[in-house]
Amino acid sequence: MRVFGDIPDLEPGDEFESREALAEAGVHPPTVAGISGSQHEGADSIVLSGGYEDDEDFGDVIIYTGSGGQKNGKQVADQALKGRNRALARSKIEGLPIRVTRGFKHRNELSPKSGYRYCGLFFVDDFWCEKGKSGFYVWRYRLIADEKSATSYLIGEPPSESAAPKRKQSSVNRIVRDYQRALNVKSWHASQCQICGLAISTSAGLYAEAAHIQPLGAPHGGPDIEENMLCLCPNHHVMFDNGGFTIDDDLSLIGIPGKLKAVARHNIGRRFIRYHREHYTKNA
Repeated sequence: MRVFGDIPDLEPGDEFESREALAEAGVHPPTVAGISGSQHEGADSIVLSGGYEDDEDFGDVIIYTGSGGQKNGKQVADQALKGRNRALARSKIEGLPIRVTRGFKHRNELSPKSGYRYCGLFFVDDFWCEKGKSGFYVWRYRLIADEKSATSYLIGEPPSESAAPKRKQSSVNRIVRDYQRALNVKSWHASQCQICGLAISTSAGLYAEAAHIQPLGAPHGGPDIEENMLCLCPNHHVMFDNGGFTIDDDLSLIGIPGKLKAVARHNIGRRFIRYHREHYTKNA
């Protein structure tokens, strides 16, 4: 089973002697491929090993090159948005974290002199296609470190016409999300919004959002389980989170016409619906 996010007892900075050791620890399962993932599930891990000339590593920001089109270490053909390349795109669509490891062949001051160094979780912020240094089209992915993995600086980030946001070192308490549960809910509903039935089509597949009924974290304390989630389009997610509508115990909608679309596999907890009703629309 593919694991997205943290591996128990694994911390940024942990080092491994070989790709086999990385795989045995569950950090990066494939021993050769630089991308771990599938186009239907998303990517869970990448290894930076100096194999692609278009890679750029600025510390907290990585511009990563997709796979394919190489022969004897040189780019000789265009890349396609399929297989592992689409897996990375899928992780952007699903908001899935990716474990990043730097290898000794990757030319960067954050890379180890030998072996491999785990560098924490990153998220795919954007992906696009452009001509690479060798004149062939490659897929590129902008990865951003999450709060736990971020360093207190950027290494040689490209200049921008607008002023870059200032950064400061801080300590962050982070809610650890169970990404597989959100994927389950979206899969059960075929990424169709439970309010309007819309499934948004993108180049990486269908897009939907898993919305928590009783919010996570203090002071609400909602659990990160399927019974406390809805599959919604972005518009109805924003409306729901901000009291634009709520749900009655019989799944009829309050505030807008209609009834929540349900499937047999998705048991929606009525106690979570009542919490949302009482806290977000009671006095509206």
